Amino acid sequence: MNKSKISICIMGFLSTALLVYLDQFSKQLAVTYLAGDRDIALIPGVLQLHYLENTGAAFSLLENKMWLFYLLTPILCVFMALLFVRLPKDKKFHLLRIVLIFLIAGAIGNFIDRVLYQYVIDFIYVSLINFPVFNVADIYVTCSVVVLFLLILFVYSDEDLSVIMDKMKFWKKSSIER
Repeated sequence: MNKSKISICIMGFLSTALLVYLDQFSKQLAVTYLAGDRDIALIPGVLQLHYLENTGAAFSLLENKMWLFYLLTPILCVFMALLFVRLPKDKKFHLLRIVLIFLIAGAIGNFIDRVLYQYVIDFIYVSLINFPVFNVADIYVTCSVVVLFLLILFVYSDEDLSVIMDKMKFWKKSSIER
């Protein structure tokens, strides 16, 4: 690995660590100021802070299936980290790197909660549409997935996606097998 690739990896690691810290810090603020049914209306009738302990995933799916999260989250994070490291240095993959940083940070942020508390701390509630309560890590993941779909649909060509897939192959057929 050359110096520029190492620099990219260090910046990715530091960015991820900062995002995880911000997520965890926001959740500790929620525990301190919201736990015990003390909601705070930011925009009355639209947006409020409401403390919730979520034992599932988005929309409380897979409630009480912690073993699944304990298994899948590290696997997905390793896969995304490998993709991050193996992406070509080309400038056109810069946005994909940012998306991966936010996806990994969101996954780690909620994983930390699951390991420490056996639930995820959620506290942002859009009451106008009765949207499920969520947290900063959820914002990272949701926005990243939307951006990822947009990148795949409108930015990256089939050739770019093939380059990415080739970089993720852990083994190549030897010349004997071809």
